[in-house]
Amino acid sequence: MLQLCNYSQQLMQHNANSTMRSGDGEIAVIGGGLVGMAVAYGLLRTGANVSVFDEDDTGLRASRGNFGLIWVQGKGAQMPNYARWSRRSAALWPEFAAELLEYSGRDVEISQPGGFIYCLNDAEAQASVARLQGLQDALDGDYPFEYLGHNQVREMVPEVGPDVIGATWFPEDGHVNPLYLLHALHVAFKARGGRLINGASVRAVTPHAGGFVVQHGHASTSGFARVVLCAGLGNAGLAPALGLDAPVKPNRGQILVTERLKQRLHFPSVTIRQVGEGAIQIGDSKEDVGFDDRTDAQMLAKLARRAISIYPFLRDVRMVRAWGALRVMSADGHPIYEQSTEFPGAAVATCHSGVTLAAVHALTLAPWLLGQSSPIAMETFSAARFSKI
Repeated sequence: MLQLCNYSQQLMQHNANSTMRSGDGEIAVIGGGLVGMAVAYGLLRTGANVSVFDEDDTGLRASRGNFGLIWVQGKGAQMPNYARWSRRSAALWPEFAAELLEYSGRDVEISQPGGFIYCLNDAEAQASVARLQGLQDALDGDYPFEYLGHNQVREMVPEVGPDVIGATWFPEDGHVNPLYLLHALHVAFKARGGRLINGASVRAVTPHAGGFVVQHGHASTSGFARVVLCAGLGNAGLAPALGLDAPVKPNRGQILVTERLKQRLHFPSVTIRQVGEGAIQIGDSKEDVGFDDRTDAQMLAKLARRAISIYPFLRDVRMVRAWGALRVMSADGHPIYEQSTEFPGAAVATCHSGVTLAAVHALTLAPWLLGQSSPIAMETFSAARFSKI
């Protein structure tokens, strides 16, 4: 640990003493969370030289509070292309996980058995079915959801309680360990020749001499041919200097975690899942509280009550920890991907589904950023859509 701290201090001192050294025509990715590392890894796969600027662990890092779902069900109700994008990523995930295992040695615990959204009353059931039926219609029938009544749900998940009147089911949903995913991305990125600059809190990115300058800490690095902003909530402040817009704001989610148990839940739901080590995670809050990532006892109690209504056995299980984390949300909840027309070579990528979309970010979005075509109409995700609201 002492050696690691000494290395970190030396690295930060080196950055502080650096001034205007060249990036040698590389691509700079700003942000080393799940979105930034997936994009950076994907760019590296194309043969590009890539540097990632990542702030230290004091940052408001959405990646470390992620629930870990690969979730398609219900996404894109107001934007069918987002549904297509999410489904494409879910389909790419097995290939992506296998590649990460090869280059990092890290099993990210991928499981895609399908997933449930549980309904505790008729109003919830009607709303869930209507949303998914609308998506199915918008996608010309290619959206394989089902509504299962209580008895059908119990056949698949015997642990559900009598309060569950039914559930919507989608066969492409699943989950991973999000911390293992972040670690795998970092290790695979460096194993394939990527350059990771830790402790680099980026203050600004500006156009300069046909390229871009990254100002981080007390240092500046120039000579980047391209730059991709993947800094989560930080994108809002960095984007305008590059002729881009990233209107995102924080939305807090809180998570409860139980003691480790024998494996009982073989399917994830949108709010409850059992992880590989045995703990059960419970999360269902969406709170507009600014940059406050603390936990709140009243909200945690509400999460616990609903979880017990779904799985009564949780009444006798100990809760061992809880945390709050900030999602990165656009006004409509959908991703923003855009390339600057004012300063070609600059782009922004931001979303709140860093796990679900990791595979498509690496295998589809990254090549698109370099000029390759995409099977999805990417203009749908431009921030220009907000000016039309």
